[in-house]
Amino acid sequence: MDKQKVLVPYNFTNYDEKALDFVTRRFADDKGVEVTLFNAYTPVPKIEMRNSVIMEKISSNLAYLQQKIHEHETWIKQAREKLIQNGFSSNRVHHIFRALNKDVAQDIVDLVLDSGFDMVILNRNPGKITRFFTGSVSNKVMKSLKQVDVYVVT
Repeated sequence: MDKQKVLVPYNFTNYDEKALDFVTRRFADDKGVEVTLFNAYTPVPKIEMRNSVIMEKISSNLAYLQQKIHEHETWIKQAREKLIQNGFSSNRVHHIFRALNKDVAQDIVDLVLDSGFDMVILNRNPGKITRFFTGSVSNKVMKSLKQVDVYVVT
């Protein structure tokens, strides 16, 4: 029997924790389910530095951003460990942490289609102003994935 592959986009919010809790309640005892946590981060640009006050300031800001990326990588590994502690075997939980290719929604859609995921578990972040300017990731994903089950945890 093939395993059912579940993708959980993870962006380090309380809403993502609710999605993890849902995944644990729903799938921890189902040995036929594999879960993959996914985060696409904005990469830090590479800039040639020259000796100047402005470049030193830019350099320190870039170093801070790089540090945040490393923190997020640690956090997604901790989220994976949380699933393992809550009943998943380690061979059933994976994580993908990589640089953003296009936009978050399109990266999720591409990953689902390229890797053969059967299900996507999203959360709904209630930031109305953000959604107004950027569009809802969950709406974009649901419109693009017609042959895949998409669950939205609220």
